[in-house]
Amino acid sequence: MKLLAIIPAYNEQDCIVGTVRELQRVAPTVDILVINDGSTDDTGKICRQEGFNFLDLPVNVGLSTGFQAGMKYADRHGYDCAIQFDADGQHRPEYIQPMLDALVSEGADIVIGSRFVSKKKGASARMAGSALISFLIKLTTGKKLFDPTSGMRMYNKRAIAEFVKRSDFGPEPDTLAFLIRKGFKVVEVQAEMRDRETGESYLSFSKSIMYMARAFVSITIVQWLR
Repeated sequence: MKLLAIIPAYNEQDCIVGTVRELQRVAPTVDILVINDGSTDDTGKICRQEGFNFLDLPVNVGLSTGFQAGMKYADRHGYDCAIQFDADGQHRPEYIQPMLDALVSEGADIVIGSRFVSKKKGASARMAGSALISFLIKLTTGKKLFDPTSGMRMYNKRAIAEFVKRSDFGPEPDTLAFLIRKGFKVVEVQAEMRDRETGESYLSFSKSIMYMARAFVSITIVQWLR
């Protein structure tokens, strides 16, 4: 299986080298594409100096559009599957192979590296939001997802094609809900994740609130109009 790791990066100069090097060491057969999403720090310069394979976007377009650029790259270069992999070191490359195994053995279109298949969610506002999204996806699709907000997701060729041909897709829970309704098979594999140590997250506190609000509206209303 020809697999591409898509690494969206916005102001990740302190993390990007360690993330890419660990991925190269632990999963040497996986190709890597960094999406430098208009970073204002030295992320792009570092990628160039280190000889990383990367797309250098001239302005910050956000996670969804940046990730779509990576999916278009995967499609044009004939990859069988692609995995979204965080630049900040939270995602652990040792879980890529179990996810790939599930993609093949279970005939899945999408595999989520889930923190909560065999572990319970903690008590926090963020976990409450995740539980609400899980409930909404179950309500609208009949499918129970334990960790719908996990950013570690693997997509097969069929799923890649959907991202390429549609402009309203992002690597978000509402897209998962829509694809499940379209007949795509989504499975979860238990995965452990680290805490972010440095760098700049796409989601600040205020953006997290807006993220949850948009997910609620999209899953309950917008996805039915797609």
